[in-house]
Amino acid sequence: MEEGVTRIGVSLPGNLLEEFDKIISTRGYSSRSEAIRDAIRNYISEYKWLDKEGGEIVGVINVIYNHHYKGTSDAIISLQHDFGDVITTTMHIHLNEESCLEMIIVKGGMEGIKKLVDRIMTIKGVANVKLITAVRERTL
Repeated sequence: MEEGVTRIGVSLPGNLLEEFDKIISTRGYSSRSEAIRDAIRNYISEYKWLDKEGGEIVGVINVIYNHHYKGTSDAIISLQHDFGDVITTTMHIHLNEESCLEMIIVKGGMEGIKKLVDRIMTIKGVANVKLITAVRERTL
């Protein structure tokens, strides 16, 4: 084992590992470890960026959720009203019979947008939340 490298064990559902292995193969990684290190680096980099306070951003919050889950759609709509100061536009797309994609265009202070993302993540029925930023500056 390399110096400074720690071996860990991870438990994953079979379907998640199967999907991950397909991506590893498609992207040409030489091993799961290499792909996991890359994924962790990306996660850390994104989290550190999101964790910075101050400044304004323009971006999109992509939310995938099950619209059959009772109350999920209403909770997302309610949050959109609560965060009208940072939400400029929304788009709703039906992905299949049970899943929807809500694209929420945001512009404003990072702190407020982080609060919105965190609140969306706690809604039952939400499967995935991803903030994609286009601009981060002190002033827009």
